[in-house]
Amino acid sequence: MGFVYYGAYAAYFEVARVEALRSLGITYKSMEDSGILMPVLNFSIEYFKPGFYDDLITIKTTIAQLPGVKIRFDYQTFNAQMEMLNQANTELAFISRDSMKPVRPPARLIESLKPHFT
Repeated sequence: MGFVYYGAYAAYFEVARVEALRSLGITYKSMEDSGILMPVLNFSIEYFKPGFYDDLITIKTTIAQLPGVKIRFDYQTFNAQMEMLNQANTELAFISRDSMKPVRPPARLIESLKPHFT
C-alpha cells in the first residue's frame, strides 16, 4: 500500500524511548545490569495521517511526570513537513529481575529527570 505498517510504530517508539533515556545519561543496559527490567504495561496510539515508505520522520518523546514504580512516555510523530502523523503513549513498570516485583526507579534516573520538573 505504500503506508508504514501500523505496528511498526511500536518499534519506532521503543527506539525513541531508549534514546530519550540515553539523552538523560541512562541506558537500558545499565538498568538491566543493576537488576531492573522495564516491561511495557500499556500502549495507546491515535493516528491522524499516514506515514509513507521512505518518509523521514521525527518522534518527539516526553516524560510528563516523575516516575514512581511506573513511567509513562508520550510520543508525537511528525513527517518531514512537520505534520503530525500520530500521537501515542506507553506505560512501563520498573520491576526487579530477581523477584519480578515492582521497584522504585533508579535514583540516577530520578536525579536526571528532576531538573526538567520545576
